[in-house]
Amino acid sequence: MNKTASAIILIILGLIVMAFPLLGYGTAAVISGVIVLIVGLGLIFAGIMAMGESATMGILELILGIILAALGIGFLVSPGLFAAVAGFLVWIVGLFLVIAGIIGVISKTGGSRWNGVIAIIIGLLYMAVGSIVSDPIYFGILIGLWLLITGILMLFQKE
Repeated sequence: MNKTASAIILIILGLIVMAFPLLGYGTAAVISGVIVLIVGLGLIFAGIMAMGESATMGILELILGIILAALGIGFLVSPGLFAAVAGFLVWIVGLFLVIAGIIGVISKTGGSRWNGVIAIIIGLLYMAVGSIVSDPIYFGILIGLWLLITGILMLFQKE
């Protein structure tokens, strides 16, 4: 896919998420639920397999797998549970955006360094808003804003 098409897709996704911020939030709850459930099931099977080598490690993996599987099912069934856990996840997402931004600024490959600066700013805003407000609408708007600005910057970058 060429850069212009990617930029247009980012702009459209940014506008959609900004118009319907909870759409992105609900989708995040479902995707997170599926991923956490799969990791939990993987740990359950790994725990069962590890019982032959080390009962202690097998039991620990099994317990962690059951906890993660239950959490994944909870995310799928009740997005409210995801909202309760989102306060912690907000810090992680903000931190990842800041780290990705720093890598983008330092990296000599791939586009403008402004994309990295924008990611750092949005990541810091994400963490600040997360510590003040727990309303998922604001998080959806920030993610939409990040997608929109990144798409616009991509349109004006030189190859």
